[in-house]
Amino acid sequence: MKTILVVDDDIVSLTTAKNVLGADYKVIIVKSGAQALTYVGKNSCDLILLDINMPEMDGFETFGKLRETESAAQVPIIFLTSDNDARTETKCFETGAIDFISKPFVPSVIRSRVARVLELEDLRKSLADRLEKKTQEVSDIKTKSRQDALTGLWNRAYTEEQVNAIINGGGCGSLLMIDMDNFKAINDNYGHIAGDQTLKMFADTMRAHSKESDVLCRIGGDEFVAFIEGCVSKSEIANLASDIIADLCRKIEEKNYNTNTSVSIGIAMTGTDGNEFTKLYNCADKALYYVKQNGKNSFHFFSDQSDAERERGSTKVDLKYLSEMLSRADGGTGAYILDFDSFHHVYNFIRRFVGRSGSSVQTLLFTAVSTTPDELEDAETEIALEMLDKAIYSSLRRVDVSTRYSSRQMIVILMDASTEDSSIVADRIIDAFEKLYIGGKVKFKYDIADMSKDMKLVQREQGSEEA
Repeated sequence: MKTILVVDDDIVSLTTAKNVLGADYKVIIVKSGAQALTYVGKNSCDLILLDINMPEMDGFETFGKLRETESAAQVPIIFLTSDNDARTETKCFETGAIDFISKPFVPSVIRSRVARVLELEDLRKSLADRLEKKTQEVSDIKTKSRQDALTGLWNRAYTEEQVNAIINGGGCGSLLMIDMDNFKAINDNYGHIAGDQTLKMFADTMRAHSKESDVLCRIGGDEFVAFIEGCVSKSEIANLASDIIADLCRKIEEKNYNTNTSVSIGIAMTGTDGNEFTKLYNCADKALYYVKQNGKNSFHFFSDQSDAERERGSTKVDLKYLSEMLSRADGGTGAYILDFDSFHHVYNFIRRFVGRSGSSVQTLLFTAVSTTPDELEDAETEIALEMLDKAIYSSLRRVDVSTRYSSRQMIVILMDASTEDSSIVADRIIDAFEKLYIGGKVKFKYDIADMSKDMKLVQREQGSEEA
């Protein structure tokens, strides 16, 4: 049963209202605005009938104080008045009343007005509830569209939006591009459920090392981004990156995953490296690539590279000085290990050189094969390839070049070498590999091609076509 509060200093009006409405509603009667405020401060009601002309506190003043009370702020109010002046009626509606009823009461009128107002209020509440529900649904959908379903971290589009908003608002920060090394081996060896659990663990680790204002993102696969908001020093960011790497590696070790999984992080900072997301992302990606090419399981600041470039850019050199400086800078031993894209350019440069000079250059292709009837396992093959990498580096000269072509093959270019020399070198690489690799499940076979002969064959074919 709905509750109606009637506020009037006239006992006749109160009695009439209670007799007319009492059969259908719970009617509470009070004789002043002060009593009305006391009641709503402790109780709720569905409708208030409020007399205008009362001593001490009239209806309009009482109305204002009721609207300041939390429990009565939204309750519909009908003014009661014996004043039929049009200006009074206008003031009732301007004040915010939903209706007014003239006194003395006509029972049928007061019943119908009260019923209509309560019906409209029920409809308003119903629509408000539906609107709130729909608004929440839209908000939930919008939030889900911005989040990665597996980890709950933000996706790239929303992260880009948030990072740019922070920077454009005068904020600063550091963007960490984080990648798990050899994550695929977890999926392959322990299943995708274990892989998903590892990604969730990765996300939880990032949350544990971040604050509420930081923006955490899963780009996709095992690639993550963290924007650490605030003008934090380089040393503090370095400590944070070290902690993330150590914490995650410890957790993976506790899982007893035999996959050599680790973490690599590239770091770009606002101001020095860029002042918008795309620039920071590209810089952090280059820094991450540097880590990947230099042993993984570490972090690197892009600014360390750009600082060196700027330092070199401040000094002009001649060719003689440049030649001497580059020679001094490369006093190490071992083959150059390049990524495939860089190797591709070097390979074509060497081909053009061989075509013009006739130098003897050999190409070795190492291919992983199983030592058993079983198929090669990706995780084990990855370990074997890393051992072959080391064997190639330690077995070759500084003029030789190598790259990993695929998850099964590696290519080596031997400069100024004959086919016979290449066989000796290839066997030396295999011997070194077998000393390093203890798995026993993978071995490598090799093929040799003489690049100079291939070039002569191409030249002969071109000459035949021209003839």
